[in-house]
Amino acid sequence: MKLIINKVRLGKRSYPIIIGKNILPVAAKRIKELKLGTDAIIITNSFLRKKYGHNLVKNLKANNLTVKEFIVPDTEKAKSFIQINKILTSISEYDKDKRLFVIALGGGVVGDLSGFIASVYRRGIPYLQIPTTLLAQIDSSIGGKTAINLTAGKNLIGAFYQPRLVICDIEVLKSLKKRDIVSGLGEAIKYAVIKDKTFFNYLEKNVHKLLACKDDTLITVVDKCSMIKAEIISKDEKEENSIRTVLNFGHTIGHAIESASSYDKFRHGEAIGLGMLCACELSKELKLLKETELNEIEKLIKKAGLPVKIKGIPLNKIIDAHYHDKKFIGKTNRFVLTCGIGKTIIRNNIPLKLIKKVIKKRLF
Repeated sequence: MKLIINKVRLGKRSYPIIIGKNILPVAAKRIKELKLGTDAIIITNSFLRKKYGHNLVKNLKANNLTVKEFIVPDTEKAKSFIQINKILTSISEYDKDKRLFVIALGGGVVGDLSGFIASVYRRGIPYLQIPTTLLAQIDSSIGGKTAINLTAGKNLIGAFYQPRLVICDIEVLKSLKKRDIVSGLGEAIKYAVIKDKTFFNYLEKNVHKLLACKDDTLITVVDKCSMIKAEIISKDEKEENSIRTVLNFGHTIGHAIESASSYDKFRHGEAIGLGMLCACELSKELKLLKETELNEIEKLIKKAGLPVKIKGIPLNKIIDAHYHDKKFIGKTNRFVLTCGIGKTIIRNNIPLKLIKKVIKKRLF
């Protein structure tokens, strides 16, 4: 199977996204070729350390690189000040005559945390992403958004800091639980709804193959989603002209659901699926989206195994959490909506009454 290489084009900060099967064993060689430094800091979780980390360390050392590993919990709660302080303190104690760079080996949590650490230590050291979940391979590893959470909301502290390389090995996705694959499909559906009706139709026809982790289908989806995101990031790196904003489709209410449930009830992609349905309901209420298209989107979300009802979270908690959405301008809300599959529109100042109405429709 040939390698696919997409590229985020940001001048001197450009970097490749390498996609293939069984490419993790040669990752160390590619990392060495980048000349990022001589001393690798690997941030991962305990499962991935056993599954892939040992061989990665072995291969890095064979390429004359030193390695120090940090193990973090595999939950959103890892993105905290406590965890940041612990790792940064340890790195500073280790950092004597070193040329450090960071490797994020994991999903979205590890990627966000690693990127943030790389962005703030010594005002920035190089880092790269080796995403190990479908969601991370198609979305969170690309684009340079790094962040940690506050009690008030998700990803409220962070920075734009681009990786130097993203390596996506689809073979690692086969070690995931089904729920993790399903969660990734939430973001894949998002890309189809915001940008590509043909891709939406592809997902409708092939979702069963994705759930079964078929090689060709995984490659196609990782390639397509990463290509869409790379093109958007290349045009609007720091969300300064609303091009990148469309990537937040479903995220205003989705993040609020995650925060209101203390990150315990829903995986990220599950919450985004629910957020997309709320955004679609808003779009229908504002006469932007036909009911037939809303039903088509809901059918695919359900077919992918994602929830279509919000269970066990009070409306007031979701509403309180949504006020912390980063797209708000002062007290004015800002939603990414859809005016048809493959098309988006940004609307400001949507009445609270209407927001409550569409969320209530999804409460169970």
